[in-house]
Order: sequence, then C-alpha cells, then structure tokens
Amino acid sequence: MWGLARKADELIDRAVNRLVWRTAEEEREVLTDVPLVTFTFDDVPETALTNGAAILERHGARGTFYVAGGIASRVERDRTLISREGCRELSTRGHEIGCHTFAHRKVRSLGAGLEADLEKNAAYLSAAGVEPPIRNFAFPYNAAWPLARPALRARYLTCRGAGEAINRGKVDHLMLKAVEIRQPEAYARSATRWVDDVAATPGWLIFFTHDIADTPTRFGCTPGTFEHLVAYAAKNCRIVTTGEAVALLGWEGASR
Repeated sequence: MWGLARKADELIDRAVNRLVWRTAEEEREVLTDVPLVTFTFDDVPETALTNGAAILERHGARGTFYVAGGIASRVERDRTLISREGCRELSTRGHEIGCHTFAHRKVRSLGAGLEADLEKNAAYLSAAGVEPPIRNFAFPYNAAWPLARPALRARYLTCRGAGEAINRGKVDHLMLKAVEIRQPEAYARSATRWVDDVAATPGWLIFFTHDIADTPTRFGCTPGTFEHLVAYAAKNCRIVTTGEAVALLGWEGASR
C-alpha cells in the first residue's frame, strides 16, 4: 500500500511540473554568447563540501549549495549532512548558499506554512554565519507547486527544478531546468555530452547532484567522475554559481 501511495505522489509531482513548465509565464531570457555551466548540490552531504567544493576550487570555480537547515548534521545510513560550521566554511570559501526549505519537504505539503518555513531556514543560515540575503532556491525532490509561486517570487531571484534540459531562450526563472549527475557511474561520466551541447549552442546548463563520495548513493557520483566533469566544463565553458549567472544574464534588476 505504501508503495502505491508513493508512486501516486510521484505521478502528481511529474504532472504538476509539466503543468508549470507549460503554463507559467516566461519571464526571463537567457541571452549569452558564452556557454554557462553551474554545478549545484541538494541537501548538501558533507562530501559535497570535502570533495565537491574542493574539486571546483582546483579548477578556479565555485558552486551553489542548497541547504535545508532542518536536516543539517543528520547522520544517515549512507551519508552525513552538512553542519552549521560546514555551511559557514562553504560561504567563506566563496561558494553560494541557496535555500532548499528548512523542513526538506515538498513545497505543496507545506501549504500556508511555506513562508514560515523559508524564514526559519534563513534564520538557520544567518546563525550559521552565512551572509544574507539567500537569493536562490531549489525545490526539494524537484517538486514544484503553482500556489507557492507568490511566496517564492517575493524572496528569490530563481528557483530550480530538474527537467533534464539546458536553459535557453525564454525561461521561467521560478522553474529553471537542470540535469542530474547520478548513478550509475558510467551515466554520470557521460554528462559531458551536455557540456558539448551547451558549448555548441550557448545557454545556461545547470547540473545538480548530492554526495561526492568513493561509494556514492544513487543520487551522487565519485570524486573521480566529478573531477572529470568539472575539468571538461572548465575547458569548454564558463563555470559560474547561480548568483553569478543571474548577474551575467542581467536578471538582478528585473521585476520579480
């Protein structure tokens, strides 16, 4: 019974995401002659800091790390999530911290409590030593919700989902598309094809992943594979954080 309920919930998420992409106003334009690539991390396991951030830095780049304060420092079977101190370290090393809600729940499940949850995460990050404001957001489980758009629009310059596509032309800045780096390892390494695509026809390619570990979860990859992808992108494209991309695209002064 639990399996059926979970499958139904996932079907709702997919249907809602498709609805948002089809009906939401296209409010921003990706105009760039330079191919942009952004590496983002959801939930932010400790290895995203110890391995992921370090690899980006070796290539003169920085990433965007979407933190959910309510699960920070949690020890799970196959990963440990970043602490307050880790959030502060990422920030001081020049990486961008984004919001992933506080409770790490699907936005539609938060209902009228969404704004309080977002405020709680902002307070958590501020207490951790991350300088405000937090300007970019990623949907937990990549599950959007149309009724949440006013609250998200008021707080953030961008929101990121999944979608397995490059952002080009007219895009919905509150539902940016991204490509997942995940298992199996051969699949993760093959993500260079997306770099080739954006290099050939410039746009904004956003990658997202979770842990960067020798024995990754199914939602991450090994340090060797991540190094391979970052090095490949650095040779062919400009690696930027989400905030840097927003500035380069001239979206910062646009009406929300």
